[in-house]
Amino acid sequence: MSDPRRGREVVVTGFGAVTPLGVGAGVLHERTVAGDMAVAGSHPAVRHADFTAADHLPRNVVRRTDRFTQLALVAAEEALTQAGKRDGAPSPWQPERVACVIGCGLGGTASFEAQREVYERDGSGFVSPLMIPQMMANAAAAHLSMRHGLHGESLCVASACSSGAQAVGTGMRLLASGAADAVVVGGAEASSSDLVAAAFANAGALSPSGSSRPFDRDRDGFVIGEGAGILVLETAAGAARRGAEVLGVVRGYAATSDAHHMTAPDPSGGPAGRAVSLALREASVAPGELAYVNAHGTGTALNDRLECEALRGALGAGVLAELPLSSGKGALGHLFGAAGAVEAVATLQALRHGVAPPTAGLRRPDPALGPLDLVRTARKITARAGAGGLFGLSTSFGFGGHNAALVLAVEGRS
Repeated sequence: MSDPRRGREVVVTGFGAVTPLGVGAGVLHERTVAGDMAVAGSHPAVRHADFTAADHLPRNVVRRTDRFTQLALVAAEEALTQAGKRDGAPSPWQPERVACVIGCGLGGTASFEAQREVYERDGSGFVSPLMIPQMMANAAAAHLSMRHGLHGESLCVASACSSGAQAVGTGMRLLASGAADAVVVGGAEASSSDLVAAAFANAGALSPSGSSRPFDRDRDGFVIGEGAGILVLETAAGAARRGAEVLGVVRGYAATSDAHHMTAPDPSGGPAGRAVSLALREASVAPGELAYVNAHGTGTALNDRLECEALRGALGAGVLAELPLSSGKGALGHLFGAAGAVEAVATLQALRHGVAPPTAGLRRPDPALGPLDLVRTARKITARAGAGGLFGLSTSFGFGGHNAALVLAVEGRS
């Protein structure tokens, strides 16, 4: 007898990415697996996306949008094309049944800073009337909806560095409730200015050396990156009806709040670990069935330590010690509101190709973090006995005490 829950599973039929390593989800996987690190830009602690908007978007769109929206539009084009949406062709879905949820932590900071300079130099009469629609955090979701004719619910999730992951989770819930047949989800961020860098530096979070080294004994903070990750989600039944290729499954999602401090995580790691446990429960996946963990891993002393404790509490010390684990922030920098979505794409790619990318920059693992199976060079990953596929965990944590966890799968892989 078939399981009726299978038809309601949330599947991924398209994904796209723009990161400091280049344009495309394939580029993201190939270069992270190779251990590449994005070259620093104008600031020693900033990694700009290898991206020129005019190469990908019409001039009028570039003129009216902030860089974070431009990144989202290009990543979404890749994702939607992969999912079967073609310009000039009928949509694979009823437009009224397609929602759009895009996470963003800071919004269009570049547009705000540019117009602030105009105001101070030339006066109020010269400030662009486009500034507000460019800088508002929901601009990416709005432009995606307009560009692709998505008439379902459209919104922005703004929960700092967990925004992208929570956007994926929000999309899952829209599908589960029956409010949409497909959801375009993800995250975008382009807040790589000297002003933002100065604020993080003065908070003690930014790497003074300009090098992100998650889980390394010499880690000294994160590097700012920019980018976007977009996924197209559908129910398994809906994807099957239209003959769409299933690229992976989002098996579980959960989010919790520390309710502790605006910037410091709960020192117990308990709420973060609970998000992981709840996501695994929703996915019906045991800790021992996981094949890979894509950790938040910012490279700050506090985050890495507390994340490892949270994972150890949720998964068990024995499981964690033998579970391949890496962070993409050594290669990409910290993408803030885009991080969770880009890392979801990276996790799916790792599962699809059966290869875990290393943590770029990791040279001397910190023994104080306890027993860990840190991936230092690209490594083949295989399904655990009886798991029925490759299961991966992706974690995200944000200022304000936001914790999110996603369980992703490529089923039937051994």
